[in-house]
Amino acid sequence: MALELSVIICTHNPRPDYLRRVLEALRTQTLPVDQWELIVVDNASEHSVASRFDISWHPRGRHAREDELGLAYARQRGMREALSELLVFVDDDNVLALDYLAEALNIRQEWPQLGVWGGSIVPEFEVEPPAHLTKYLRLLALRKIDAPRWSNVATCADVEPWGAGLCVRSSVASAYRQHYRQSKIHLTGRSGTNLISGEDMEICYVARAASLGMGLFPELTVTHLIPEARLKEEYLVRLAQALHFSHLLLAFSWRGITPRSPFAGIELLRSIKNITTRRKLDRRVYLSNLRAVLQARATIAHAQK
Repeated sequence: MALELSVIICTHNPRPDYLRRVLEALRTQTLPVDQWELIVVDNASEHSVASRFDISWHPRGRHAREDELGLAYARQRGMREALSELLVFVDDDNVLALDYLAEALNIRQEWPQLGVWGGSIVPEFEVEPPAHLTKYLRLLALRKIDAPRWSNVATCADVEPWGAGLCVRSSVASAYRQHYRQSKIHLTGRSGTNLISGEDMEICYVARAASLGMGLFPELTVTHLIPEARLKEEYLVRLAQALHFSHLLLAFSWRGITPRSPFAGIELLRSIKNITTRRKLDRRVYLSNLRAVLQARATIAHAQK
């Protein structure tokens, strides 16, 4: 039977109980295993993933090692390894609904105008989130999709699929790898304790540049396992800075927008007002966004030398 789909798990120092649940959800997929392959990319983990996690239950399962630290490098290693026309990226804390792969294939066939797609990302918290953090849980890339929506317009950010369960046509994956090689600014994705992201959004940008759309579908659901450590103020502040930094770099790379200095002219007055009027966590997040602007401006200046 023809190989229809490649599942790519990118992992760095995985939490064992989480990765086991990820693999078990894949083992019990409704799509027969002879129609898809499983590639587990160990991204420079301290202890070999291949020696600790058995995937011999899958006839087309294999481990690969990528020593260049960064989720973008791990994704690209998976892209090079994949043999099918459709790639599905699964993080090491993503539990797919049991029909996820079958539905991803259906969408590939029914929506040929799309280059990338995804669905709902629902949380499973290790502990109940503190009430005062509720407004910031959106930073954890959670979303509920109630009806299909799609677009090929660059400004339609609300239809961009995110990394958890991201489905990518192989032609888009090839174009992304080429773009990454040629780009002066590299969004490396998360690397160790560095929370920079945006590599998944850049794949969406590449799809649009290839005249393909992006979509979100309620038929696709990922459960995102969220440990207690990600429900701390310090983590969310760091995450806010990394996300804003990534968005600023994407805006420069794809639309030529250089962020303004927060300490020049009217921007300085706005910054002072926001710092003095916001309280507690809101102020910390706002300050993290200012740091992201300075970090992005320095990165862009270095790339332009």
